[in-house]
Amino acid sequence: MRTYETLFIVHPEVVGDDLAALIEKYRKVLTDQQAVVLKADNWGSRNLAYPVKKQTRGSYVLTVFEGAPSVIAEFERRLRIDEKVIKYQTVLFEGSVAAPVAVEKAVQEEAAPVAEEAPADEA
Repeated sequence: MRTYETLFIVHPEVVGDDLAALIEKYRKVLTDQQAVVLKADNWGSRNLAYPVKKQTRGSYVLTVFEGAPSVIAEFERRLRIDEKVIKYQTVLFEGSVAAPVAVEKAVQEEAAPVAEEAPADEA
């Protein structure tokens, strides 16, 4: 199985629970085809570099998954017919995906205060 990365842009009027439901819908599309979703990140609403379908903003969603090449055809077909998705792109992901737990531990370790040693008393 290969690892793929899909970035899709959702219409800016789709927010909150509707956006979460849309992300979950596409996660289910992948899992129904025996793909393994490694990561699904909502990057939030951002300005687009150029207008797409008369929109200048959109919510970016990144999905990293493992699956057979045939999975992409159905996944992109569903993205293409959904009016809430204004643009998408899928690429072969060359690299490794860090486990979310490892990332959280690293962030916690960086945020933990470092105890400084007190200078020894000179007597």
